[in-house]
Amino acid sequence: MRETKLAVAEASRVVTNFVEWLDAYGETSRDHQTFFAGTTGRAAKALYYDNKLLGTVAVAPMVFLEAFLPSARGFFHQATRFPIADAHYAMGFAFLFEVTNDHTHLQRAVHFLEELKKSRSPGFAEYCWGYPFDWVTRNGTIRSQTPLITSTPYAYEAFLHVHELDGREEWKQVMASIARHAFRDIRDFPVSDKASSCSYTPFDGGGVINAAAYRAFLLTSASQIFSREDYWRIAERNLNFILNNQNPDGSWFYAADGVRDFVDHYHTCFVMKALAKIHALTGHAVTLEALRKGVHYYLNNLFDTDGLPKPFSRAPRLTVYKRELYDCAECINLCLLLRDRFPQLEATVETVVEGILRDWVKPDGSFRSRKLHLGWDNVPMHRWGQSQMFRALAFYLRETSATEVRWQRSEISRKAAGATDVSGQKIMISE
Repeated sequence: MRETKLAVAEASRVVTNFVEWLDAYGETSRDHQTFFAGTTGRAAKALYYDNKLLGTVAVAPMVFLEAFLPSARGFFHQATRFPIADAHYAMGFAFLFEVTNDHTHLQRAVHFLEELKKSRSPGFAEYCWGYPFDWVTRNGTIRSQTPLITSTPYAYEAFLHVHELDGREEWKQVMASIARHAFRDIRDFPVSDKASSCSYTPFDGGGVINAAAYRAFLLTSASQIFSREDYWRIAERNLNFILNNQNPDGSWFYAADGVRDFVDHYHTCFVMKALAKIHALTGHAVTLEALRKGVHYYLNNLFDTDGLPKPFSRAPRLTVYKRELYDCAECINLCLLLRDRFPQLEATVETVVEGILRDWVKPDGSFRSRKLHLGWDNVPMHRWGQSQMFRALAFYLRETSATEVRWQRSEISRKAAGATDVSGQKIMISE
């Protein structure tokens, strides 16, 4: 307990310093994709997918800079506001409000919700969000502001979290709009009589596992909040797609297309986080069994010998980094969601939090972004790790504070049950 209290005190200090850094640094940043977001980078990446030999030559300078001079991002694309980051910051400040009851934190959470309202994807009737840059993929270019089912659910969670704290009806109406988007605009692709994959955007095909996981959680939650049985019917089909595509060893490939068969850390966390939330909402027994298998694989294949996350158990390519801040943040989030059902994750989350507090906090209050093979990538990226780690540590503070309160109460009850005075009478111990 002493070690946990020390970690909580240090995490609280780190989070406080991070808030001060965020105030000074501002809410826009460059990004993991910045090297490939501008005209030159997009062309090089597209060539790579069309012609591996020529494309490798084209992307090599950017890969070199990413590995040895990450700050060169500034020459490739402008600093940008990222809706995913705004959603994570909103949730992080909401957690801090729950820990401290300081309404300044709740006001900051509301500020980020207001920014999300401004940054919604244009041209759609309902609230939804995508990336603020053209994203070149193996299946073509996803244009800036195209809604992504991997982005929009974070906004849904942010509005839900703050609504639970302040009860503002406006936030609930935004949530209802988001749910309608996920239900109507994201397409289903039946793969059996009980399962469907879903599209990544309103315009593409299905097959990506984490896309189905995000949508399944969002519609499961919305089905209960808005009493929509039709939402659950679609969510259950997406859930069955995820469950049916779990590998015998407990892992999930990125996609069920026979091509993108890599297994990495943060996508594994995305899938299991969604399943953890769905199980918490529904008590779905098959989902719990999938989580049991997933946790076993996760702990045995996605961590280094030092107990910290590694990027891949099955890598699709050579990487220029050894460890991701993003992986560590999602690990903390996942372990906090599941440690009540899988107590072995308690040690994992404490190891990762300790590692972050020891090695990843910069003097200015922000976090290192990546541990490279030589040195560090210290460029702050709101979407790629800063906001996620802030939320994760704020979540850790909220959950650990709640655990400590429960522990203290159990200790008080234990002492009250066993304490007596010299006459043999029970002594009442007040809290």
